[in-house]
Amino acid sequence: MARLWTRDFTLYFVARAVALLGDGMLPVAVALAVREAGHGASGVGLVLASFMVPFVALILFGGVLADRAGARRLMVGADLVRVGTQTVTAVALFTGHAPLWLLVSMSALAGAAAAMFQPGVASMVPLLAGDVQRANGALRVADAGAQLLGPALSAVLVVAIGAGTVYALNAATFAVSAGCLLALRLPAHPVAAAASTTTLRRDLREGWAEFRSRSWMWSVILIWFGYGVILFGPLIPIGSALITDRLGDAAYGWAMSAMGAGTVLGGLAAMRLKPVRPLAAGAMVLVGFVLVPLTTALGAPLPVLLAGHAVGGLSWAFWSVMWATSVQTQIPRDVLNRVSAYEVAGSVLGIPLGQVLAAPLAALLGAERLLLAGCVVGVTGCALLLVIAPIRRLRRVETPALVPA
Repeated sequence: MARLWTRDFTLYFVARAVALLGDGMLPVAVALAVREAGHGASGVGLVLASFMVPFVALILFGGVLADRAGARRLMVGADLVRVGTQTVTAVALFTGHAPLWLLVSMSALAGAAAAMFQPGVASMVPLLAGDVQRANGALRVADAGAQLLGPALSAVLVVAIGAGTVYALNAATFAVSAGCLLALRLPAHPVAAAASTTTLRRDLREGWAEFRSRSWMWSVILIWFGYGVILFGPLIPIGSALITDRLGDAAYGWAMSAMGAGTVLGGLAAMRLKPVRPLAAGAMVLVGFVLVPLTTALGAPLPVLLAGHAVGGLSWAFWSVMWATSVQTQIPRDVLNRVSAYEVAGSVLGIPLGQVLAAPLAALLGAERLLLAGCVVGVTGCALLLVIAPIRRLRRVETPALVPA
């Protein structure tokens, strides 16, 4: 078994874990800071949307630039931009002068930087880890820990010191991330010399052709779009309302913590279990995620609700590691950033649509029925993942692809 905790992977793990913790703290800080600045709930929505819009709009270009210049260079630049945006926001909040235009513009710049950063996440792991699946499992555990600790820590800091402190800490996490990434010992970027011979449009077309040629990949993304609209999108706004109305705010916090704990267990399991057909195994485990909307819609007692969320978190983490490992080992390294950008963009497109449609659909069908419809979609999607032959038959490979398939 390849050694996991090498110098370079440890540095990368620290970079991601610290930055993920900072990001986990941010949603609470955004909600409270924007309201305290006098911009209301609509201001919160605008600030959050101003991050997502440039992220979705620019991520494909981030994939092209990462393949051209090297992922590490683009990721460090993105981290440094976010050090600046979060520092400016922190100063504005500390001084009590935080106009909405400033919060929106800094959020938009941070979203654009995230679009430059995210495609490189996929290509860095195969470069740094001899065992890609174990590395992804460890990173999933770090992500789960951030989701567990981040919101609670943020709430305490905002109440005790102010939202500016959270933004300042977030800026510091990006600085740590940039420093760790700079310290990595990576081989020379293999396509940097060829970057000047191709156009941006051609690079985008090549990335799309690579994405489209793999039916196992685009089939999953089509299923994920349906998940985003009917399952993932409505789950937080509708599910949180149902739980808090019935059991109180604390119950929703406990449910999210239970899901985070399950995610840790799922990540640990994925570090040890290596199925021959990873996506088929992931699909079978992913069925457990429907317990999250199911226990919420049925008004389950708190212990049952927590158990359902824990199983859902475990299922989600296990699938996520199987998927990330498949992408990182099946796609040739010279196009991995571009293909990953198409994959990420397709995966997230359905979620904002589902969030927008959640309220009118809940009013039309009823909140509980909408979540139960999500359960049906969730089970159907897992069945499709197992029925579609290219997904079901995809076999695990140990060595990442180095040349075009």
